[in-house]
Amino acid sequence: MNEKAFQDYYPEQMSHCYGCGRMNGQGLQIKSYWEGEESVCIFRPRPYHIAMPGYVYGGLLASLIDCHGTGTASAAAYRAENRDMDTEPPLRFVTASLHVDYLRPTPLDADLELRGRVREIKGRKVVVSITLSARNEICARGEVVAVKVPESMMSGK
Repeated sequence: MNEKAFQDYYPEQMSHCYGCGRMNGQGLQIKSYWEGEESVCIFRPRPYHIAMPGYVYGGLLASLIDCHGTGTASAAAYRAENRDMDTEPPLRFVTASLHVDYLRPTPLDADLELRGRVREIKGRKVVVSITLSARNEICARGEVVAVKVPESMMSGK
């Protein structure tokens, strides 16, 4: 993809997250984009993301759903305000609630595709439903309730 990912717009002080922070060299550094009304992220697990031979560790799946959800929430908030993602003040979200249902074992040797749909935007809250698929089979479903980061956290105080 040639466009910038949602996470590329995060202010530097909010870009250290293990899952989605571009400033975290040891992190997952996921990238999420709009595809119509859905957000999409493709992630390739590494051999060390193993649960048992051939399958992905469930905690990784939860992290991917979590960070894709908060990224989608940020992008959706900008859309709702009819703003570009590089405008001030920045709109950044954190997880208030994360629910994950594991539907089938997730293969370790396949690209994982996350697809998010915004279910609700209300005040400081955005609810995002997400599917995580491998080889065109849904392996997990999740819901992220994301809330806007308080100004005090944005400034690092």
